[in-house]
Amino acid sequence: MDHVIKPAGFWIRLLGNLLDGVIVSIPLTLIVFLLTGEVNENDPVISILGFIYTVAVPILWSGYTIGKRIVGVRIVKVNGKKLGIGAMLLRVLVAGIVYSLTLGIALIVSLFMVVFRKDKRSLHDLMAGTYVTYAKPHEMEDKHTVAS
Repeated sequence: MDHVIKPAGFWIRLLGNLLDGVIVSIPLTLIVFLLTGEVNENDPVISILGFIYTVAVPILWSGYTIGKRIVGVRIVKVNGKKLGIGAMLLRVLVAGIVYSLTLGIALIVSLFMVVFRKDKRSLHDLMAGTYVTYAKPHEMEDKHTVAS
């Protein structure tokens, strides 16, 4: 059964994403500069490493990224199962394609969804079967054990 526990809203999610952007992009840019001797913000190496970070870190770190951990939220599956590569690829890659193809209109719709929906789920959350929560990993286990 699907349960949404302590959903995180727009502003905290935005802050987590902004922190990730700053915390991850500065070291990546520095590493690429040290390796190549130049800084190019459109460097594909930075984009690829950023994508890997966005997909892999939440899988390996109970739904957290560095920015989300700082603000106390994380990505989880609605069904209570472990976050995996499929969900994260849907959430990041497929949603990114949808947002691009709709020229950002779907992104604006997503923002309104996070603001106005009770469960705070965006389009990419719905696609991936995920949501962003304040609940810690042990709280989720307790809730899903009781609900089962």
